[in-house]
Amino acid sequence: MSRSTLFSGRRGAVLAIIILAGVALLANWLDAPLPPIAGNARVSDGDSFHLGDDRVRLLGLDAPELAQDCARAGGGRWPCGQQARNRMAELLASGPLDCRPEGRDRYERLLARCSVDGADLGAIMVAEGLAVSSGDYWNEESAARSARRGIWAGAFDRPSDWRDDHARPSGLLGWFGL
Repeated sequence: MSRSTLFSGRRGAVLAIIILAGVALLANWLDAPLPPIAGNARVSDGDSFHLGDDRVRLLGLDAPELAQDCARAGGGRWPCGQQARNRMAELLASGPLDCRPEGRDRYERLLARCSVDGADLGAIMVAEGLAVSSGDYWNEESAARSARRGIWAGAFDRPSDWRDDHARPSGLLGWFGL
């Protein structure tokens, strides 16, 4: 059996680099960025909405779930998930929406950074204490915590923990309490 000399020596290294560069260019071309989207949106909850036929999930934050409630500092509970949804609805109605999609999640929602009249929706929701940062809004979260705004005024479960504790029933009959 003879050894191939195609990838040996200096010429082989150059050939390997050329092939790898070609594969990288092809991968980049196949993974082209998604085009921006804009228009009027319909709110779903505090961090997602419908824009035309697309379902959009904001990147960098996690808002309380619609059925989630939070504790008030002085006692009692408040519907933080509904309040987050209501605030998102106000923001979406306040001007032209512009989104920059960066991919899709496992539910096929567009993952995007969006703004209304140039104001970042994620930054607003986190700064007002109606969402936690999950990547980009640490400064806004820190300010909301310090000022004890929204969810930071009392006790709450992080939305991801709340989802884990309130998992949907499994199987078709689970939805009917059976």
